[in-house]
Amino acid sequence: MEVIKNKKTLQDFIERQKEMGKKIGFAPTMGALHKGHLSLYEEARKDNDLVISSIFVNPTQFNNPEDLEKYPRDVNRDILILENSGLVDAVYIPEVADIYPEKTESRHYDFDGLENEMEGKSRPGHFDGVGTVVEELFRQVKPDHAYFGEKDFQQLAIIKKMVEKKHLPVKIIGVSIYRAENGLALSSRNQRLHEDRKEASKVIYETLVKVNDWFRVITIPEIKERVTDIFDQQQGMKLEYFLIADENTLKETDFFYKDRNYRAFIVVVVDGVRLIDNMHLD
Repeated sequence: MEVIKNKKTLQDFIERQKEMGKKIGFAPTMGALHKGHLSLYEEARKDNDLVISSIFVNPTQFNNPEDLEKYPRDVNRDILILENSGLVDAVYIPEVADIYPEKTESRHYDFDGLENEMEGKSRPGHFDGVGTVVEELFRQVKPDHAYFGEKDFQQLAIIKKMVEKKHLPVKIIGVSIYRAENGLALSSRNQRLHEDRKEASKVIYETLVKVNDWFRVITIPEIKERVTDIFDQQQGMKLEYFLIADENTLKETDFFYKDRNYRAFIVVVVDGVRLIDNMHLD
């Protein structure tokens, strides 16, 4: 596995691969790698000649400087995980100047309103940061396919929208949420939780399963009331929000329409660690 640490080296590497006609699969990360990330590369391995990872903690998508500071970083560990997986041919670890050659600031994007729902309400500018770094990485890596986990479903929708509006020559592929045995969605932030709290946090997934059972059986306001009751009983957990939204527009709904697809979204803060999850409703 090649470890590439600057833009110029990456450009030379990509040019050689393109000359050989290789199809490139790419999944960018912010490091703190886990099996959820590896599931993206497993998927990429199926349809590409070359699989590339990147590790870059993007400063412009953090609203809270403290959250940026606390974000887990161990690049040597991440490189070892990628090497041992046997799934990745190269990892790009750029410096800030490789992504932001002038000022470390985001471009402004219009995602047709997707950015104003859910996470966008509490994290202004977050998705501009996401769009900026992902667009820049796409332009540098030049992938044919790019892979993103459905755990960050809103982010996935926004990246698809950006590619559509910018006419970027890359196909975006969503990969199912990778869960621990107890159902908890794997996340880099989970590493900040003690094992007993990870086990207790399985209630998030268990609640989504119940929501799927209640879907179309009782009303959405009744579902929301039941979810609130569940988390009122959990020690050390705070329900930040729960909602059901149209999968295409991400707009919250209080009523089911037969011809639309819906997804439940939840954010729970556990001992100061913000955990997000979601589930398609059958």
